[in-house]
Amino acid sequence: MNLPPLAAIRVFEAAARHGSFTNAAEELGMTQAAVSYQIKLLEERIGAPLFLRRPRQVTLTEVGARLSPAISEAFDLMRAAIAATRESAEGILTITTIPTFAANWLVPRLGSFQLAHPSLAVRLQASRDIVDFARQDADVGIRSGAGRWPGVVAHKIFGADFAPMLSPELAASIGGVKTPADLLKLPIVDPGDPWWKVWFKTAGVSEPGLRGDPRSRFGDQHLEGKAVIAGQGVGILTPVFYEAELRSGQLIQPFDIVGNDNHFYWLVYPEARRNLPKVKAFRDWLLGQLEQKDSGRSPKAPPAATA
Repeated sequence: MNLPPLAAIRVFEAAARHGSFTNAAEELGMTQAAVSYQIKLLEERIGAPLFLRRPRQVTLTEVGARLSPAISEAFDLMRAAIAATRESAEGILTITTIPTFAANWLVPRLGSFQLAHPSLAVRLQASRDIVDFARQDADVGIRSGAGRWPGVVAHKIFGADFAPMLSPELAASIGGVKTPADLLKLPIVDPGDPWWKVWFKTAGVSEPGLRGDPRSRFGDQHLEGKAVIAGQGVGILTPVFYEAELRSGQLIQPFDIVGNDNHFYWLVYPEARRNLPKVKAFRDWLLGQLEQKDSGRSPKAPPAATA
């Protein structure tokens, strides 16, 4: 594009609006000499003078008077576009999250967040991929792991604990599940899941022979949970995600024994966005949800780790 430097155009717009190089310099944080230089640069590119220089006063030439309204309109359009974009960006919260966390924990609770922040729209991106905040459009994320990711602040939400669960009907089909070994009499929804070995070792059962096709994989825990509720087999699931199903009796957790492979769920966001109002609003709300469950202690935020 054969346009003069934007800096020179910006200086011309301010000088024409003020009718003064001095006032334009004050507005733009420049010296009067720098303003004069930029105007001269623009005049050379256009090939005609834009101002008549008089002692203590400058006035637009005929060429400058024709150019000024168009430049002012262009800057007004840019200001309006930027303001509209900023308003849109501030009014939308984009959350990237693991599908199971979204389906089984976050979505059922999001209504209370939106009631508390009616002017903030929520966009949910459910994916197992780790989002690069520098390259992708996301404000905050929910991740599973050890909490060490470069360039982000991480707040621990809760542990990725796991335990066997099954439908009451499936348990009744073998006269009830009384010992961990009884689970080996039943089909396993995903026998290739490494959580099974961890859990059975914790339960004191070595080398368990799991019934089921080891090639059978559901990919996401919330899909596995639906298969377990349907009575297709025993699943190794995270109890906090199935509190409602356990209360209603759709699922039973026959043992209090839980396993953990030192992974946790974390709220993450870039350090630079810590004080954005929409990020702060979501962080405070989510951590507040956890405090409500912890009625035995005074509210305090879970620990944060900066990688």
